[in-house]
Amino acid sequence: MMMEQVKRAGVAVLVAALLLGNATISLAAAPKKAATGKVAVVNGVAISRSDFDREVFAIKNRIAPQGKLEPAQEEQLRKSVLEKMIGGELLFQASKKKGIKVEPAAVDAELAQLKKRFPDDKTFKEAMSRSGVTEAVLKSQMQKNLSIERLIDQDFAAKATVTPEEAKDFYEKNKEKFKHPEQVRASHILIEVKPDAPEAEKKAARAKIEAIQKRLKAGEDFAKLAQENSQCPSSKRGGDLGYFAKGQMVPAFETAAFALKPGAVSDIVETQFGYHIIKVTDKKAEGTVPFDTAKDQIMQRLKMAKVQEAVGRYVAELEKSAKIERLLK
Repeated sequence: MMMEQVKRAGVAVLVAALLLGNATISLAAAPKKAATGKVAVVNGVAISRSDFDREVFAIKNRIAPQGKLEPAQEEQLRKSVLEKMIGGELLFQASKKKGIKVEPAAVDAELAQLKKRFPDDKTFKEAMSRSGVTEAVLKSQMQKNLSIERLIDQDFAAKATVTPEEAKDFYEKNKEKFKHPEQVRASHILIEVKPDAPEAEKKAARAKIEAIQKRLKAGEDFAKLAQENSQCPSSKRGGDLGYFAKGQMVPAFETAAFALKPGAVSDIVETQFGYHIIKVTDKKAEGTVPFDTAKDQIMQRLKMAKVQEAVGRYVAELEKSAKIERLLK
């Protein structure tokens, strides 16, 4: 079961890497002026300008501050998005020719997963409204994505193989990539208060964290107190923040955490977020991930690279026999 989940995730990531707009479900806000018309026609099927503009807008906001790019960069991005959307349409058409079908239940499951990224249904609907899409459009896009995933899975991913020797060779040639800095695993209890809060609020927050500190010193369980009192989302996990290296946390928090031994609890630590009590649960010294630990991840990575190359060649072959009109200006 776990291997199936890994394979499913790998193919999904590969589809996203290959196809951009036809592989990702984006609820980024739509451009203020919705464009009409089309940017390409692939074997009689139009790629709409609104879908194209939405994808370009979403990517710009991921890769550049305030979505701003140099004119030459933006032109290159637009060309890249167009070609990958054309590639996505060609793959979707190929999946239909091969008789690949996606059950409505599978689409519903994908939609349910997307909705889980939002706090509630109202927030999800607001995001759809801002993006200028409907649930029907989302489901149609998901149906295409799943069709392409299944095509890639059965015709490429299932046939691609990577040997342990290939993985070992990659590891030896790229050891720098497997080095990790010193890390700590810590949990914390946070009582929020803003730096510019009135003194009365700061005193109340300080009194609350001091009361929690007394309960800890009296022997009460850290995780339980975090679940009951911490105002950080990590409270659901008993305050656990996982492993982190230097430079990932604010300075005061980081200094306190790295100074503690595993099992030790800090004094009260003040940051711009409020008052914390920190407990370090584990430490990892600087080092290199052993090959045996990294092996499965390397093999998956190499397999995805082989599949991506094979799919790229396949799309190029599909283009040779396709009728494609590029209308982007």
